[in-house]
Amino acid sequence: MIHTYKKQLFSLAIAATVFASCKVTKTYERPALKTAGLFREQTATDTTTLANTPWQTLFADPQLSALIQEGLDQNLDLKNAIQNIVQAQATLKQSKAAYFPTLSLDANYTRSKQSEAGLNFPPGININTLTNNFKAQLSTSWEADIWGKLSSTKRSALAGYLKSDATKRAVQTQLIADIANNYYNLLALDRQLEITQETLKSRIAGVETMKTLKEGAVVNGAAVVQSEASRYATEVTIPDLKRTIRETENAMNILLSRAPGPISRSKLNDHNLSTDVKIGVPTQLLENRPDVQGAEYAFRGAFENTNLARTYFYPSLTITAAGGLSSLDIKDFFSKSIFYNLVGGLTQPIFNKGLNKQRLETAKSAQEQAMNSFQKTLLVAGQEVSNALYAYQTAVEKEEARAKQIAALEKSVNYTQELLRYSSATNYTDVLTSEQSLLAAQLSGVTDRLQKLQSVVNLYRALGGGWK
Repeated sequence: MIHTYKKQLFSLAIAATVFASCKVTKTYERPALKTAGLFREQTATDTTTLANTPWQTLFADPQLSALIQEGLDQNLDLKNAIQNIVQAQATLKQSKAAYFPTLSLDANYTRSKQSEAGLNFPPGININTLTNNFKAQLSTSWEADIWGKLSSTKRSALAGYLKSDATKRAVQTQLIADIANNYYNLLALDRQLEITQETLKSRIAGVETMKTLKEGAVVNGAAVVQSEASRYATEVTIPDLKRTIRETENAMNILLSRAPGPISRSKLNDHNLSTDVKIGVPTQLLENRPDVQGAEYAFRGAFENTNLARTYFYPSLTITAAGGLSSLDIKDFFSKSIFYNLVGGLTQPIFNKGLNKQRLETAKSAQEQAMNSFQKTLLVAGQEVSNALYAYQTAVEKEEARAKQIAALEKSVNYTQELLRYSSATNYTDVLTSEQSLLAAQLSGVTDRLQKLQSVVNLYRALGGGWK
């Protein structure tokens, strides 16, 4: 009898091997993507890229480095991304466990009483209508991975796990960029406030000068009033700058998972991020950009789901077995109470209302969507690199011209003030115009400096820096 069972199981194993030789699923290969020209007007072949620079090296300011590290440790969005990895890991473990048979233990006791009237036996026949049943059994079930159904499920779960990890890294790179950008924005606001406060002091002194010149009949009362108006026009901008500084600090505290409060920081003039800006080649985005990697993993998951949908057209081989002890009397539980059964069978779908066909069409459509999203993510990555690089280049171009503009306006202010004191060739309107132009240029110079710093940060993130 046992020999017969072995022959049957062996026959099923042979059948499974024969079926497995028929390839149903496809092997994943990275699709052909458009990468040419992703970096606008850049044709360099040097693979050196800013993305490979550790963030600790790029952001050398100790206070900024401390804030970034605090953000990486405390940011709630990043913590949620890590929990997504934990969930995806559990799904992956579950898919791997599908290769093994299930095993369950069932132990029960049943006491039943039947109706004597309902049985309607002839007189004189006594039937025991009260029975007890003691039962304990082990049962197992195992499905052979003939067509790659379990393998595709596992690979899809693996792609999901890798995608969640890539998403976490994308959150990290964005977090580092957000902290750095907000930090530099604070430094720029501090500098603009400092310039405005210094200008206000100059305006207050200018009012006193105009009063003195009026007493000497050099200027009239209109010049005094204009100087006072200029002083107040400067003064009124200070509360707005302070409000913006506070709001930026509060926004940064959200990134650090802190309650609203001050942010410790240095001075704008202490920062120059004088790094050698290298962008590498477009194909490196596939390896460096976490969101591009995540898009590819999403495509791989959809690819494996299509493989899985194909396997439903083919028969499944399942082997189930159960065995244990069963007795009507507890004293006979271990005597002649053994029972078992073994079932092995193939289930071939014949008609199920087109479910398998629709499942495959849906999976193919989802795969096509994932492919389109993958390509779009790569195109967006190229756009971000191109924009950030050009922002850096234009900021560098403006730097020299802005310095010359400020120097010229400083001379203009000095000349018009001197002419006003000692000559009738000018009036206070000329002085006022030159002073306002100087202040606007100085504030714009700070904005230019901020653009340069933030463009390096944005380029770093766009290239995929910050997670290695």
